[in-house]
Amino acid sequence: MGVDAPGGEFGQQRPVGEVDPVGDRTAGVDRDAPDALDRIIKVVHRAPSAGFAQGHRIVVITDPARRAELAAIAEPWYLEHGHQPWISQAPVQIAIGVRESFHHERYQQDDKVEADGSEIPWPVPFWWFDSGALLMLLQLAAANEGLATGFYSPAPPDELAALAAVAGLSDDVALAGVMTLGHAADDPAVPREALGDRRKPLSELVTRID
Repeated sequence: MGVDAPGGEFGQQRPVGEVDPVGDRTAGVDRDAPDALDRIIKVVHRAPSAGFAQGHRIVVITDPARRAELAAIAEPWYLEHGHQPWISQAPVQIAIGVRESFHHERYQQDDKVEADGSEIPWPVPFWWFDSGALLMLLQLAAANEGLATGFYSPAPPDELAALAAVAGLSDDVALAGVMTLGHAADDPAVPREALGDRRKPLSELVTRID
C-alpha cells in the first residue's frame, strides 16, 4: 500500500522520490549542514505517542558501509523491476523502529486500564499508527529544509529482519521501515504528472457531515 506524495510514492516495495548520487550536494546533508539533520531528527520529541508511551526508536545511519549493507538488502527488488538505484544513493538513512511493549506497559497502568483492570483490546495497534505519524513528521521536517525523502519497508519478513540487524535495533524493537534523506534528483524516475493522473477525486476520499 502506498500514498501519493509530492516527494514521490511512499509504501512497501514501491519506488520513492529519487535522490542525487552521493556527492558534493548530498554529502552536505550530514557534513556541511549538520544542523539541518539535527533539526529533522528532533521531531521525534513531537511525534504522537499513544498514552505518551514513547515507544519510538530511530537510528540515523550515515556510515557508508552500513548504508551499503541496507541497499544490498532492499534495493535489488527495485532494480529487478526497472527502477534506478535510489536506496544506495541516499546519503542519510533513518531506521524507524518501535518498542511495542512500552505501549502495553503504559496501558497496564492504573489510569489506562479497563474497569475490570485489564488492558484495552487494541482494535488499532497504535504503536504502528504512531510510527506512521513519526514518518510523516520526519518527511515534513525534511521538506522544510529543502530536502527529499523516500521510504522502503520490504514485505519479506527475513529482509525486514536483516535491515533491523544492520541498523542495530534490539530484539524488542520492531522495524517499521527506513526513510532515505537527500537532495531530490534533477530528473525523478517517477514523474509527478504520472502520479497526478492516478489521483482519486477528493469526493472519493473525503466525506463531510455538516
